[in-house]
Amino acid sequence: MKSSFLDRKIVVGPFQCNCHLLVCSETGEAALVDPGDDAARILELVKKTESEIGKPLQLKWLLHTHGHLDHIGATGAIKAAHPMAKIAIHEGDEFIYNMLKKQGELFGLKYDEPRAVEHRLNHEEEIQLGRAKFTVVHTPGHSPGSACLRMHESSDIGVQESLFSGDTLFQASVGRTDLWGADGPQMIRMIQDRILTLDGDTAVHPGHGPSTRVGVEKTSNPFLI
Repeated sequence: MKSSFLDRKIVVGPFQCNCHLLVCSETGEAALVDPGDDAARILELVKKTESEIGKPLQLKWLLHTHGHLDHIGATGAIKAAHPMAKIAIHEGDEFIYNMLKKQGELFGLKYDEPRAVEHRLNHEEEIQLGRAKFTVVHTPGHSPGSACLRMHESSDIGVQESLFSGDTLFQASVGRTDLWGADGPQMIRMIQDRILTLDGDTAVHPGHGPSTRVGVEKTSNPFLI
């Protein structure tokens, strides 16, 4: 069978965060990964995708790779429009998530108080989304609760895997480690132990910038070789 899964990326906010709308076109179940800003644009993307697949979306999850403002800034507005979507983040970053207004003040930006976290992601937890499945990969270092989302998707050519790596791993770079609770050596260990051990063909979709593959970063990322 052909893949029924859609990945619609939108780059949002002044920090140019990659927000992904992930949709099972067969069931209409959907999730947003890192709705960091520009809520109106994200909601318009939801409507556009509904027209594309010819059915309403059931937005089930607002998934966050970590709690920095550029990855959570639109969450409250999206939740208001889609109240059934659960706000999810690893508990290690819940304190950072709850500091949204304080984070904004540091950059001269104004935010409302964040809505409550409704689900705390755990390492190796599995999340079903229509015909696809996610596995949570806790990768602390950029922040204490940084987590990657590993997607397993069935298609004609077998199971394909993708990794939404947040700000832990980028194309030819890694995340910064000068913010709350960051730990540089720990982040490198997590990348080596929990990301670079994945199949080399696994697509990596970072929180900023272009996508890459595990095998490429394993052999050419200057921070990892």
